[in-house]
Amino acid sequence: MDSTIEIAGIDNEAVTRWMTSRVPSLVPPIGFELITGGLSNLTYRLTDTAGSRWVLRRPPLGHVLATAHDMGREHRIISALQSTKVPVPPLVGFCEDSETNGAPFYVMHNVDGIVARDVAAAQTMTIDARRRAGSELIDVLASIHEVDIDGVGLGDLGRRESYVERQLSRWHRQWEATKDGDNPTMEALHQRLANQVPTQGTATIVHGDYRLDNCILNPDGSIAAVLDWELCTLGDPLADVGLMLVYWSEPKDAVSIGLPQASTVEGFASRQQLLDLYAERTGRDLSSIGYYVALGYWKLACILQGVLVRYRAGAMGTAATNEDPFGSQVIALAEAGMEALDGRIGSR
Repeated sequence: MDSTIEIAGIDNEAVTRWMTSRVPSLVPPIGFELITGGLSNLTYRLTDTAGSRWVLRRPPLGHVLATAHDMGREHRIISALQSTKVPVPPLVGFCEDSETNGAPFYVMHNVDGIVARDVAAAQTMTIDARRRAGSELIDVLASIHEVDIDGVGLGDLGRRESYVERQLSRWHRQWEATKDGDNPTMEALHQRLANQVPTQGTATIVHGDYRLDNCILNPDGSIAAVLDWELCTLGDPLADVGLMLVYWSEPKDAVSIGLPQASTVEGFASRQQLLDLYAERTGRDLSSIGYYVALGYWKLACILQGVLVRYRAGAMGTAATNEDPFGSQVIALAEAGMEALDGRIGSR
C-alpha cells in the first residue's frame, strides 16, 4: 500500500503525527485504505511499515459538525463497553479537533476475522462454526442488553422511555420527505404500527443495527467484535431482536427482497431457533416479537426509499434506468412487515 497516495477524507501527515504520538510502536509511514464509504460514517484501514493495522472512523465528506458529538459519541460507547462482556475493538483514541483531519475522528485497533456479508464469506466457515455463530450472535446480543447502563457511565446516552414511538416519528418524517408516489401498504403498515405499540419494559442499550454482518467472527464462529455503534441509544431491547431477524435470511425466503443471504448457508440457525435461544438466555417475553420484526421492515423500507430517491435523481453516480432496482424492494419490505404483524415472520 503506497502511503504517499492521498485518499479523500484523510490528511496523511496530520493523522500520522497524531497516531505516532499515541502508538509508540508505530513504524511510519502509514498506508490508508477506504473500507466503507457513502452517506454513513467513513471507515479506513491504516497499516504501518511493520504491518500493524488500525481502523479510523470519521463523518462523511462534506458533513460539517458543529461539535464532535457524533464521533465522540461512538468513541464513548465503545470505550464504556471495554470492561463488559460485549466484544468491542480496543481503542487508540479520539481526536475532537477538526483542524487535524477536517472533522473529528477516532481510531481503534484492527480486529482480524470473518465478516459474513454474503454466501461466499459464510462458506469459508465450517458447518460447526456456522452453528456456533448463531448461538454466539444471541449470547452477545443478550450481553449488550444486560449491560448496567448507569454502571458503565451511559445512563445519559439517550431517553429511556418511548423508544418505539420515537422511532416511528423519526422514520415517518423521513418517509414523508422522500416518498415520490402512493404506497398504500407503507401507509397502512405505519398506521398499524402506530396503533399497536407494545408496552416497553426496562430500558437497555439498543445497538440499533445489530446483525450478523456487523460482527467480526473468529474462524470457530465466536464473535471477536461488534461494529457500527453509530445508531446506538437507550430503549427497547426487542427492537434489536426484531431487526436482527429482518436481516437473517433462510433458504426458503424470496431473494427479491434484497436482504443478505449469508445465513442461508447450511449450519446457520433458523429465525425460530434464534428466538428460542434469546428467550432462554434472557427470560424476556417474545409474544409480541412480530411487531418488532414489522418495525424493522418498515424502518428499512423508509431508509431504502431515501436511496431510491437519490438513485432516481442520479445522485449515486449512475443514471437511473427504466429498471427500478429499489422501488420493488420498498414494496416487498412493506408487505413483509404486514405479514410479520399478522404473525407470519418466516413467510417472506
